[in-house]
Amino acid sequence: MPIVLKTVCLLVLSNVFMTFAWYGHLKSLRGKAWYVAVVVSWSIALVEYIFQVPANRIGYDKMSLSQLKMLQEVITLSVFVPFAIFYMGQPLKLDYLWAGLCLLGAVYFIFRY
Repeated sequence: MPIVLKTVCLLVLSNVFMTFAWYGHLKSLRGKAWYVAVVVSWSIALVEYIFQVPANRIGYDKMSLSQLKMLQEVITLSVFVPFAIFYMGQPLKLDYLWAGLCLLGAVYFIFRY
C-alpha cells in the first residue's frame, strides 16, 4: 500500500476516535459527572493516538509537516460533518460547504510544487 494511502487510512481512523473523544460525551454522557466524561474521553483518545502517531511517522517520509497538518484538517472536517449530522443530530449547513471549499484552497497552496 502506498505511504500516502496508509497515512490517510490511519488518520481517518484516528479522527473517528478523536471526534468521539472530543464531542461524543456531549450526547452519550450528558447526565454523568464531568470527570466521568474526562476518563472516558481520555480512554478513547488513547486509541486515537495509537493510529495518529504511526500515521504521522509514516506520512512524514513522503510529506512535509505542513502537508501532514493540512491533510489532518481536511480529514477532520470530512469526519466531523457526518458525525455532527448523523450522531449528534445537527442540521446540515451550507457553512460546511464553505469551510470545505476554504480547505480545498489551503490544500492547493500547501501541496503545490
